[in-house]
Amino acid sequence: MRYVAAYLLAVLGGNESPLSKDLKKILDSVGIETDDERVNKVISELNGKNIEDVIAQGNAKLASMPAGGAVAVAAGGGSAAPVAPPLLQVTEEKKEEKKEESEESDDDMGFGLFD
Repeated sequence: MRYVAAYLLAVLGGNESPLSKDLKKILDSVGIETDDERVNKVISELNGKNIEDVIAQGNAKLASMPAGGAVAVAAGGGSAAPVAPPLLQVTEEKKEEKKEESEESDDDMGFGLFD
């Protein structure tokens, strides 16, 4: 992903067909070590293609993927007690975890009350 981002930054900066040295320069400027094989792979895959078209194709593919969030709950016939949907149970557990973290963060401030 970092190599694709560097390629996009180079194109955004006005370089229509960046070379490996261009990507290395961008990545080195933020302290990221480069892998020549991966840099060359990104360049060979994207070289000569219009970046806007590549992004549009990627967005179309992402739009067809399910995004989650919808939980199908099967209604059981004749159940004695109503059952909370699994999504609701998960959110309640997360709320409890957040409360515990906030209490622990007060204890871990690096000094005691009577020090």
